[in-house]
Amino acid sequence: MKLLILGGTLYLGRHGVDAALARGHEVTLFNRGRTSPELFPKVEHLRGDRDGDLDALRGRRWDAVLDPSGYLPRVVRDSCALLRDAVELYIFVSSINVYADPTKQAIVESDALATLPPGTPEKLRGETYGPLKALCEREVLATFGHRGAVVRSGLIFGPHDATDRSSYWPRRVEEGGEVLAPGGRERGVQLIDVRDLATWLVHLAETRSVGVFNATGPDYRLTMERFLETCRQVTNSDARFVWMDEAFLLEQEVGPYSELPLWVPERLHAFATVNCGRALAAGLRFRPLADSIRDVLEWSRTLPPGPRTMQWGEVSIPPAMRREREAELLRAWHARAVAPPKT
Repeated sequence: MKLLILGGTLYLGRHGVDAALARGHEVTLFNRGRTSPELFPKVEHLRGDRDGDLDALRGRRWDAVLDPSGYLPRVVRDSCALLRDAVELYIFVSSINVYADPTKQAIVESDALATLPPGTPEKLRGETYGPLKALCEREVLATFGHRGAVVRSGLIFGPHDATDRSSYWPRRVEEGGEVLAPGGRERGVQLIDVRDLATWLVHLAETRSVGVFNATGPDYRLTMERFLETCRQVTNSDARFVWMDEAFLLEQEVGPYSELPLWVPERLHAFATVNCGRALAAGLRFRPLADSIRDVLEWSRTLPPGPRTMQWGEVSIPPAMRREREAELLRAWHARAVAPPKT
């Protein structure tokens, strides 16, 4: 199979290249050559910019295109228009953030999608990310119809994550001692190993699977306690989890998801109950959680010390919780626990 990947050197796209090559496919990358241009020297690289410079794609044909880098509808529209007669299948990576009601339990693909208020500029911000992704999906399906696949991913976990979301918990638990554990022990969490997602995206191309799929995991109910306990088992650490309730965390203005990965307030907790039955039926499979944690930990040891931030459009993704901040919260929690009751 001849596969075109738009991007292919950052995170999911990078693992998509690995998965496609491992399965013997011919891969072409189209990107600006700014992020890790030294990767995949034996793969064809086409240089250009999705926002206004698609010339390198003209006059070519591929069996399928994988698009993990589409965020603005006009940019996705241009890619679709140029590739409409050049590929048989367009696979677009979207997000579970497209859903209008994040409080709904067991979200399915037919649930209502978020919309942008009239007159909202087409700029990538925290509050526009989901609605813009929904509009990108519309562009893909309007152009490709039954030749289009939309994959709504959850939290993507694994090596080469440009944020701290994957590495925070394995590294923090490995350090041991008292570890701030957010919310209730039985709170559900969902995540998907980036390599499992990438392999499945290639599988979709191979099987010409189309339609809309939710894609997060695992295929059992994972709790925050089980996730952290698995981190402790993998690292063989002496970590002692101090479970702090949501009211305290919000009172202390702890940032959900970014400052404390995997933790979101109860009102958004439905994003941990997304129904992925269609993806499972289409072949999505998961490796053991311990393997994912072990691999993230090994990769994270190659990173330079210090916090990591990521600029994404107008969105700045801050680093995860610093150790000094965690220590302050632990002191405040313990002090509250021993304080005399108010009269």
